[in-house]
Amino acid sequence: MWADISREFADSPSQGRVVRFMLENGFGINSEGRIVCNGIEIPATHIGRAIETDRRVVDATARRILDNPELREVFIRMRAAPDLSRVAEALGLSVITLFPKDAHEKGIVGAAVKVLVDHDLSIRQIFVTDPYLAEEPRLVMIVDEARVPSSVYEDLRALPQVKQLII
Repeated sequence: MWADISREFADSPSQGRVVRFMLENGFGINSEGRIVCNGIEIPATHIGRAIETDRRVVDATARRILDNPELREVFIRMRAAPDLSRVAEALGLSVITLFPKDAHEKGIVGAAVKVLVDHDLSIRQIFVTDPYLAEEPRLVMIVDEARVPSSVYEDLRALPQVKQLII
């Protein structure tokens, strides 16, 4: 999908930055061409300020997305989900972040989840950053334990797909 979006916005790097920002944050577009987060409108000036571009670029990007049937379908349905990793400690949870050697390789998530299951850990949340959008794709696992046994980290580090592990 990112290749299609890159081609669509190749003539306008600033609009491309707006689209990337929207995807990274789970922002969508409503049928009136307003940028929304789970149905709540976000002013174009706020988006522009966040990525250091003019609000008119943001508005033009939204209109352009609506004019493209494939992109329209994606962005009309886009939803943002809460990221518990930033509040995990306050909730008594642990965060395990895995950076893969090759994010395009199959089986990374399955292998990591198997390690957690083998250690009888409950997963509260799991998400993967898109390797086409993120500079450093990662797998983030939030587990229902305040302290994770060191053997879990050892087993995760031993996976052939793992480049780096952050606890």
